[in-house]
Amino acid sequence: YDAYCRQLIRCSSSVGANFRASQRGKSDADFINKLKIVEEEVDESMYWLEIFIELLDNDKEELTRLHAEANELLAITVASINTARKRIK
Repeated sequence: YDAYCRQLIRCSSSVGANFRASQRGKSDADFINKLKIVEEEVDESMYWLEIFIELLDNDKEELTRLHAEANELLAITVASINTARKRIK
């Protein structure tokens, strides 16, 4: 479980770091690129949460809540990417 936990920490902390970097993007393309990284890292975080939900008997409610929150962040990120792409065109 320790290796899985470290992976979740890495990808979930990358979400915040890359979102912050996106806010300082040099161009719309840079902004989108950073948000694409956020999208990938949120998706990976959701994967690890799904693993924990399956493996652990305790904390399923909290893990499910975190998974739902990650899904909301993913939807917001994808919507932001789509909006930025429309702005470019």
